[in-house]
Amino acid sequence: MPLASRVILALAVALLLACAPLADARQFEVRQDRRDAAYATGDIVRWQVRWRGDGVPPDARYTVKWGGLKEMKGGPLQVHDGSAEVQATFDQPGAMLFEVKWQADGKEGRAVGAAVADPARITPAAPPPDDFDAFWRSKLDELARVPPNEKLERADAAKLGVDYWKITLDNVRGTHINGQLARPQLGEKFPALLIVQWAGVYPLRKAWVTDRAAEGWLALNILPHDLPIDEPESFYKEQFDGPLKNYWAIGNDDPDASYYLRMYLSCYRAVEYLKSRRDWDGKTLVVMGTSQGGQQALVSAGLQKDCVTAVLAFLPAACDVLAPDVGRASGFPHWYHQTQGNDPQKVRSASRYYDPINFARRIKCPALVGLALRDELAPPSSVLAAANVISGPKEVVILANAGHQDENGSQAPYNERCYGAWLPALRRGQPPPVRSDP
Repeated sequence: MPLASRVILALAVALLLACAPLADARQFEVRQDRRDAAYATGDIVRWQVRWRGDGVPPDARYTVKWGGLKEMKGGPLQVHDGSAEVQATFDQPGAMLFEVKWQADGKEGRAVGAAVADPARITPAAPPPDDFDAFWRSKLDELARVPPNEKLERADAAKLGVDYWKITLDNVRGTHINGQLARPQLGEKFPALLIVQWAGVYPLRKAWVTDRAAEGWLALNILPHDLPIDEPESFYKEQFDGPLKNYWAIGNDDPDASYYLRMYLSCYRAVEYLKSRRDWDGKTLVVMGTSQGGQQALVSAGLQKDCVTAVLAFLPAACDVLAPDVGRASGFPHWYHQTQGNDPQKVRSASRYYDPINFARRIKCPALVGLALRDELAPPSSVLAAANVISGPKEVVILANAGHQDENGSQAPYNERCYGAWLPALRRGQPPPVRSDP
């Protein structure tokens, strides 16, 4: 699934650039001593650091961060004959991020490595708010008082054998859900697939639903914002630079005013809409997404625990919002620290109502969850804490040498499980091929 967009999150772009190697081959390369980067409590992880390039390696410093946040150790990197080794011991279940920084040719370089110990034993930093269920019942009641007022506009699918529509549904407080719907032209009943989107402000691409429809799905893809789905990219840039700048911080100190309220309710209504269609087969209803889309997928499966039959969440964002309380990094949008000038305690309190972990606790259906150990937008410990509270059958794919972007095909193992195994089985009405061992 493509992640690039010219208007994707400024933070994600900045992080990607920060993690990028120098333009030439003069860089440090980091590898852990176990290929799968999997350890147990009490184990020692050894990171091998090698200088790739001509000449003498530059001075460099390293840092080992527990949970991607708390510094465990660090200092000058002791390089001999172009290589160095740094060791750290796991004294409890969790993840470590290893970072090397240096200056070469007037540019700053950065390389990272990562490891995890006892991933199935990582637990959330905090329980849900006492009134979590009551809060969301009240919001679903508010949504129920708004008729869906479905509007479908047929358009060219640009793919043989597929029907395509643009769709609008009404949402709470005068807002709307905008998306695209596709299905095979031949046949009467189909399994349903809801596709939710990663962060940023951008148009939807037809192929995101028409490709799935060509495989046999009744596919619905919704935008996370109340915007038209197919304007020129300049339109979305204006929105991202204007009213939707830092949208993740809008209403961040009040659970009743959070920008994510209408986004989460959009997911709920989208599932309700698929259930209502006569061409749904009445058996299979899957939700999938990446990053902010993975966040919404977990939310959808939690709010619709009796309807969603499988959830596929890759690099889900926003998990474990209070993780810094226990020395770990939380996921983007990092509400714990990035409060945008509002009262930190109010922001942290409000964020608990939107933590995907508190929805994942209610998921009973099969779940495919993917995470990357070098990911600093969806830190591995935050995703594992979410995966570990899912009570249904689950498969967790841990990418040892990947980050939030699919650099050099590093996310291929997850894509193989998602598109090559899970979706085909679910489309055929078969149980997903759950692998229990990460």
